[in-house]
Amino acid sequence: MQNISSLTDRMTWLRRFRDGVKVHHRELVALVTAEIGKSGFEALAADVLPLIGSCNWHLRKGSRLLSPKRVGGGGIFGFGHRVERHRMPLGRVLVIATWNYPVQLLGIQLVQAVLAGNRVVVKPSERAPKTQARLIALAVEAAEAVPSMRGVIESRPATRGEGQRLVAEEQFDHVIFIGSTAVGRAIAEVCAARLIPTTLELSGSDSAIVFADADARAAARAVFMGFTANAGQTCMAPRRALVAREVAAAFTDELARLLAAAPTVRLVDAEAARTVAGVAEAAVRAGGRNLHDSSVLPANSDERAIRPLAVVDCPVDTDLFRGRHFGPALAVHVFATVEEAFALHATVGQFLATSLWTRRPRTDLAARAHACGSSLVHFNAVLLPSAHPAIAITGSGASGWGSSRGETGLLALTREVCVTRSSTLVQPPAGEPSSMVQAILSRVAAWPKSPVDPPAAAPNSVHAPDSGDVASRTHPKSKSESTKVHA
Repeated sequence: MQNISSLTDRMTWLRRFRDGVKVHHRELVALVTAEIGKSGFEALAADVLPLIGSCNWHLRKGSRLLSPKRVGGGGIFGFGHRVERHRMPLGRVLVIATWNYPVQLLGIQLVQAVLAGNRVVVKPSERAPKTQARLIALAVEAAEAVPSMRGVIESRPATRGEGQRLVAEEQFDHVIFIGSTAVGRAIAEVCAARLIPTTLELSGSDSAIVFADADARAAARAVFMGFTANAGQTCMAPRRALVAREVAAAFTDELARLLAAAPTVRLVDAEAARTVAGVAEAAVRAGGRNLHDSSVLPANSDERAIRPLAVVDCPVDTDLFRGRHFGPALAVHVFATVEEAFALHATVGQFLATSLWTRRPRTDLAARAHACGSSLVHFNAVLLPSAHPAIAITGSGASGWGSSRGETGLLALTREVCVTRSSTLVQPPAGEPSSMVQAILSRVAAWPKSPVDPPAAAPNSVHAPDSGDVASRTHPKSKSESTKVHA
């Protein structure tokens, strides 16, 4: 059954949900720490606070974005007609939650799907079931306090099999998934066969490119933060640093200093830790050098623990360089030219957020990174700007499709409906108009007149403008010359 709650009621729900997260944030932080292994600070700063920030942004912007809007500029076809653009809910939306930011990512998906007016079914991650069950409970409690919102949020068992069953058997109008490319591809195949649209935010494997004029030490500190935050389990984290030869020494010196003091981190499970260690050791065997000369896996009983690491002179044909891992390991490769840097960057094939380091940010550099597929291009920063609640994330290729977060993500969970109201004074024609009316329409179609087209070039000829062509475009003819030409 279609949700009939008003936008005002949904804004009330959002305010109550935000307040519930605020009141119970310590409980959410404790659950994230217990299930995922994050520190309390990371759970607060990277999970809870971004969700609260997104709630506040949607409370400020949501009504304007979702309210009906008058559409003008119709020309002669707008005469006597009023057009309004309405944003309507998609219907029933399935959210298959991910685990690496269990509060932030699921919370923002709930905010946007519910605020857009949809009924939402959530399948929590099997790796963060308690955290996400508590978050969903807060959302349901907020909905129960608004009569028209009761029953709009449902939760299902946090098992992998339940996700497969939901996609294959139940009827949805949209499916949202954030996770690996392999799982995203499987979901896309099933949904395509059932004609269910999807939003897939899949894994990135992006680069930080440090140019010759960059502050290399500042770049090293930011890149270090990027690939070690959340134990390196961030889709938009840099997987490799491509560094100009002129600043490579300063970059690696600073990175080595940071790695020497870096604490051991805990990944989501032992298999993830072994995978990171395996790709790093393979890169060293292939000719790379571990920048901090120590064992990757610490000698203790915690199988989820790993030391952050970087492999310099990392061969480009290794899994570490390609980013086939999800943890705190960085490939460092030195380049000689800008062309070489972007060529190496383009070979990876999975892009979400590219970081460019230079003292002179230029549009052409951003365009080259965007051309590879990145929807986010950061100059002189890693990760942090992407926390802005207005920024949308849009994957391409192996990194998915569709937008999440920000204005684009909110509107993507609605469908546009245009409503027109026509004046009773405007009557549709019963047949073709008179020749006089047709002549008037012809004059309207040609107004204002465009410049006369130049003579067509001879077949197979190539026209190269000479100085006269340039002069004729930049220095108009005098009045007397113009009169002579048209006489």
